[in-house]
Amino acid sequence: MKARPPGGPWLAIDIAAVVSVLAAFLLALFYAPTERTMGDVQRIFYFHVPSAMMAFLGFVVVMVGSIAFLATGSRRFDSLALAGAEVGFLFCTITLLTGPVWARSAWGVWWTWDARLSTTLILWLLYVAYLMLRGYMQGDVRMRRFSAVLGILGALDVPIVYFSVRWWRTQHPTTFITERGGLEPEMRATLLLAMLAILLLFVSLLVRRIALERLRAGRDLLRMEIEEREIAPAMGGGSDRS
Repeated sequence: MKARPPGGPWLAIDIAAVVSVLAAFLLALFYAPTERTMGDVQRIFYFHVPSAMMAFLGFVVVMVGSIAFLATGSRRFDSLALAGAEVGFLFCTITLLTGPVWARSAWGVWWTWDARLSTTLILWLLYVAYLMLRGYMQGDVRMRRFSAVLGILGALDVPIVYFSVRWWRTQHPTTFITERGGLEPEMRATLLLAMLAILLLFVSLLVRRIALERLRAGRDLLRMEIEEREIAPAMGGGSDRS
């Protein structure tokens, strides 16, 4: 199995991700106006919201990869699911770290058992459970199937998190990004660029993580071939002596 790090267009995406993240950071600091109620702390919003969306997307990738793996048995789909879980876990962690900073200014507390916050924490714990399962059952041949089932079931929490602000009474603001008059033009432009930047970063990290998993798969295959070659002469020599 030959596995090479992705280059070409993927390298362009890497560069675009870095440039766009820096641009979004500058726009969030200097271009977007200061929010009248919360002040400068509201600028966390431009990275908190895109990170939450990428946390959702990560589990969608896990679900798609898991379903494809169960249907085909191909390890490349399992690698896709694992990569989606690791990258999604990163952005879900960023979401939970930035959210309380914003909440402290808006609500006066670092954390409250709000429906959106609680279901997001559950999503993070599902990511942890998935990654722990893969870590502790590393040598078990059933690990990939068990983790695929958990990945599919875990993805069910994504729509619950998204619609929690509509299904239950919550302090978390409802979705107003697409509503007319919800954001000032400068805020909307900054948010859209930040969402594009974080999406490019997500894709870049996902592709690199898949490439790493393919290299590991190639290493494992090579190791098995070497072990088989070492065992075969020993078994043959034993039969000659008998």
